[in-house]
Amino acid sequence: MKQNSVISSPSNAQMKNLILLQKKTKAREKQGFFLVEGFKMFEEAKEAGDILVKAYASESFFNDITKENPGYFANIDTEIVTDSVFNEVSATKTPQGILAIVKMASYSLEEILNNPNANLMLLEDIRDPGNLGTILRTAEGAGVTGVILNSSCVDIYNPKVIRATMGSIYRVPFYYVNDFYSVLLELKNYHIPIFAAHLSGKEYYSEEYFRDKCALLIGNEANGLTEEASKLADYLVKIPMAGKVESLNAAVAAAILMYEVARQRRS
Repeated sequence: MKQNSVISSPSNAQMKNLILLQKKTKAREKQGFFLVEGFKMFEEAKEAGDILVKAYASESFFNDITKENPGYFANIDTEIVTDSVFNEVSATKTPQGILAIVKMASYSLEEILNNPNANLMLLEDIRDPGNLGTILRTAEGAGVTGVILNSSCVDIYNPKVIRATMGSIYRVPFYYVNDFYSVLLELKNYHIPIFAAHLSGKEYYSEEYFRDKCALLIGNEANGLTEEASKLADYLVKIPMAGKVESLNAAVAAAILMYEVARQRRS
């Protein structure tokens, strides 16, 4: 473990950079790094391969963990931070005392589209970090092979998204595209039909066939899919609704569709 003196000032250059990585998408993109916070996310970063750049531990966390396991931070570049400064830097209300700088993943669109068992999520204008994180976490559980997002979606490395993924950020391939509609057209060349969750759908999602390659299209939380995206879908599907409910939360709707694909492919 590489360790320097305890950081005791929020004005420390490293602390300022942590705050920058927490708050600014451009800073994350420029450095090629993002932050993870909490014991579970740190543990999974350690296990995910050569992606962990540097760890920051509060004094109390460091003392507690190394008392039980002296070699816990072995071979990890680690800085110890006073509890008060750590609390200032943390983006959570109840910090667990550990955060880390992690390398961003790199996936290609071709890699995602060429999967012979393609089971894709297509996301248009998903703005809520909790929704995107939940969709990514659910995608891993349901066996989704890749997520394609348009450039208007919230940054997947936003700390709130990261926390909501509960570690799935390390394992689910994803790709942002500037020309979303061109990519939807391109899916036809890969023989990947698009099923869009839509209020105008004529068939219920459970009546469709998902055992072959497929892509599920989900739109903005408030406005749904744009007309352009809807027109490029091969099928518009609906989810049964009772009462006065017109639509579901985007993450909930995505989960229902993803698990129907999973059910069909595992039956």
